[in-house]
Amino acid sequence: QVQLVESGGGLVQAGGSLRLSCSASGRTFSSYAMGWFRQAPGKEREFVAGISRSGGNTYYEESVKGRFTISRDNTKNTLYLQMNSLKPEDTAVYYCAARDGSTVFLDSSWYRYWGQGTQVTVSS
Repeated sequence: QVQLVESGGGLVQAGGSLRLSCSASGRTFSSYAMGWFRQAPGKEREFVAGISRSGGNTYYEESVKGRFTISRDNTKNTLYLQMNSLKPEDTAVYYCAARDGSTVFLDSSWYRYWGQGTQVTVSS
C-alpha cells in the first residue's frame, strides 16, 4: 500500500497561483496512476486532474484546462498540481489519490488510497 500526504494549500487572491504537492511513501510510487480531486462545502468530490504511471498521459476537468498542470516525479515519489489563474470557484479541499494500475479514471471510487487533503481558498 501507499501513504499520501498533501501540502501547499493556502489562501490566495483571485488570479494568483499555488503549487500543491503530494508525497508518497510505502510501495513503489510508479506503480500507481494518480489523481487530484477536490471537494467544496456542500458539494460532491470531483475529479480535477489525473496522470498515468509514467507521466506520459494527463487528463483534466474542463474548467481547469489551461490553468492547472499535473505532473509527477517518480524519483522523488511526489505528485504535483500547479494551479495558475485561480478563481474563487476553485476554493475547496484538494486531495491526491492513487490507484493500482496505469489507467486514470475520473470516478473517485476507482482510487484506493487517499491523502488527508489540503485547503485551497481563493478570495475575490
